[in-house]
Amino acid sequence: MGGGRPKLLSKIFPFKENILTESQVEDIESELTNRRKSLKLLDILPSRGPRAFDSFLRSLDEFSWVRDKLLVELQSRHRTGSTDVWRLPDSVLLRVPSDRELSRLASHLGAEWESVLVDLGLSAEAVFRCRSDHALSTHAAVLAGLVQWRQREGKKATVQRLLQSLRAADVHPSVLQDVLV
Repeated sequence: MGGGRPKLLSKIFPFKENILTESQVEDIESELTNRRKSLKLLDILPSRGPRAFDSFLRSLDEFSWVRDKLLVELQSRHRTGSTDVWRLPDSVLLRVPSDRELSRLASHLGAEWESVLVDLGLSAEAVFRCRSDHALSTHAAVLAGLVQWRQREGKKATVQRLLQSLRAADVHPSVLQDVLV
């Protein structure tokens, strides 16, 4: 995107930290109202890694009442023991993800996708091959790697194993829950 960042996001979100991709910024800015733009940002934010939320909170200096309300809500969840919001049932954790789920995961992964694939056991060469075979589509590259992992691992290619790799790559577990819904 030439000519600088979109107006709304540049006011509320620091881009120097590379939390959002250009494509995500365009998706957000394509929404018609500020409310829908905000909802789109909040929809994307959990998939952008552990730094994203802290960065978002820092960007709310102008809107300290919103930041304070979010922090109070987080603290109350920790006190009530609902910190395990992302816990999936064993029946889900132990099954092999479907093509559809892998495709949805591929569309939710950000810059961490290569780290996830390497943690899943793909070699650097295999990841490079996925990237070069699908140079025009990150989604297709990620999906190719995930399918390759599932084919190689068979019944060991479980949702639980995928969750471990997401955590190892600092991808918030909510990304996987969004995919499995």
